[in-house]
Amino acid sequence: MDRYLVFGHPVRHSKSPFIHSLFARQTQQELEYGLAEPAVDEFAQALRTFFDQGGKGCNVTVPFKEQAFTLVDRLSPRAKRAGAVNTIKLTDDGVLLGDNTDGAGLVADLKSHGVTLADSRILLLGAGGAARGALAPLLAELPNELVIANRTHAKAQQLAAEFCDLGHVTAQTYEQLAGPFDLVINSTSASLQGELPPLAPALIHTDIAIYDMMYGASDTAFISWAKQHGARQTMDGLGMLVEQAAEAFTVWRGIRPGTKQVLRELKRNLGVI
Repeated sequence: MDRYLVFGHPVRHSKSPFIHSLFARQTQQELEYGLAEPAVDEFAQALRTFFDQGGKGCNVTVPFKEQAFTLVDRLSPRAKRAGAVNTIKLTDDGVLLGDNTDGAGLVADLKSHGVTLADSRILLLGAGGAARGALAPLLAELPNELVIANRTHAKAQQLAAEFCDLGHVTAQTYEQLAGPFDLVINSTSASLQGELPPLAPALIHTDIAIYDMMYGASDTAFISWAKQHGARQTMDGLGMLVEQAAEAFTVWRGIRPGTKQVLRELKRNLGVI
C-alpha cells in the first residue's frame, strides 16, 4: 500500500491524517498516511529514510518547510516562488518534486466563501513563510493593490520588492496603513499565543472580509477582535487546511477530492459544529 506522511515538530496535533483518510475513502484510493516528528536537526535524514523505504509522498509543516526546499531534486514554479516546500512527491522517474500548495489552498477557501479578489484592495499581515506562500496565488487573482504590513518593516519591504513583478505590491508600517481595505489576511502566528497584530480598529468596517490563517475550536483572538469592531465576514484557516491538502492529494494521486464534506467532518471532529 502506498505510504504518505506529514513531517513536523510538533506534529501530533495535525489533522492531516484525518483529512487524507477521508480523501482516500472518497476517491477510492488505497493509501496509508501517518505522522513523523523527527528532531529539528534530523529532518533531512528522516526524509531520506522515508523515501528509501518506499514512501510515495509527504507533507511538510513547521519548522521544516524551508529546509525541505533545499532537499528536493526539483521545484515546482510555485514552490520556487514561495521559497518553501509543503508537499513532496516521488515521481515515476525517481525524482523528489517539491511543491507548495498553501497559497492555492488559501485562494480556494476565500473563493468558497464568496470573497472577490479581482480589483480588490488586500492587506496581508506578516512577512514570514505563510505570507510568502500566499503572495503569488493572491496576485494571480489581479487585486488592485496588495499591502504587506509587518512588525519588522524591512522584511515587508523585502517581500514586496521580491513579488512586485507580479502585481501592485507595497509595504507599509502598521502606523502608515490607511483604509479602506476589502480583505485583511492575518498570516502571523499571533493567534497561537492569543495575541493580536497592532492593527488600528479604525481599519475595520462592516463590509470588510477578515481571514486568519490560524484556526481552532473557537474564534481566534484576531477574529474575535475584528468582530468586536464591526466585521461581519470572518473566516479562520480551517478551510485553507483542507483545500491545501486537496491540492497536495491531487499532486500525489492525479485525482482531485471534494472538500465540502471533508471540511464538515473536520469541524465535527474539532467540536466546531
